[in-house]
Amino acid sequence: MKLYSFHRSTASFRVRIALHFKGIPFDTEAVHLQRGDGEQHAEAYRSLNPQRLLPTLIDGESVLTQSLAICEYLEETRPSPALLPAGASAKARVRGLAAALAADIHPLHTIRVTQYLAHAFDIGEKERLEWTRHWIHDGLTAIEEQLSKSPATGIYSHGDSITLADVFLVPQVLSAKAYGVDLEHLAHITRITTRCLQHPAFDAALPVNQPDAT
Repeated sequence: MKLYSFHRSTASFRVRIALHFKGIPFDTEAVHLQRGDGEQHAEAYRSLNPQRLLPTLIDGESVLTQSLAICEYLEETRPSPALLPAGASAKARVRGLAAALAADIHPLHTIRVTQYLAHAFDIGEKERLEWTRHWIHDGLTAIEEQLSKSPATGIYSHGDSITLADVFLVPQVLSAKAYGVDLEHLAHITRITTRCLQHPAFDAALPVNQPDAT
């Protein structure tokens, strides 16, 4: 397998966790999102992923995009160890948490969004940072409420085993910390993240441990 990744990419981080968790060997092809005009815009990468987003995973002849779809693919093709619990309701809960993180929080503070705010509306760095902090804080606060109210929450986001919900939660939390978002009131999220980071798969996937983290 080959993973097109950027060490600081939140979406790439998710897929790296899933690959390491399942013990799947892969090669990393670095795509620097901020070098020059962004290497994701180069024709060679654009031909693989017309959205010009990360990550892209190559598995044989399959070219896979979107982190949630890639993780679901890994779950279907390499089901053990599992990242989805048994039962339709439990699976739906985990998928819902993962989707909230991937589709509702993360897209509002991606590089292409903040760059557009700067170029199209002349929004300064301070205001862009406030935008980012607001949407991350708003989204994680809602996730915290879901976790705190559900009896399905355990040591991890769902029960006592790592699931896709945790794979998607941890990168978003570390991104929040990088942006200086106040997480003090998010007790469940903080506890779960601390626990996850003790697992070798999460440690191996950390941005600082990637070959392009130079």
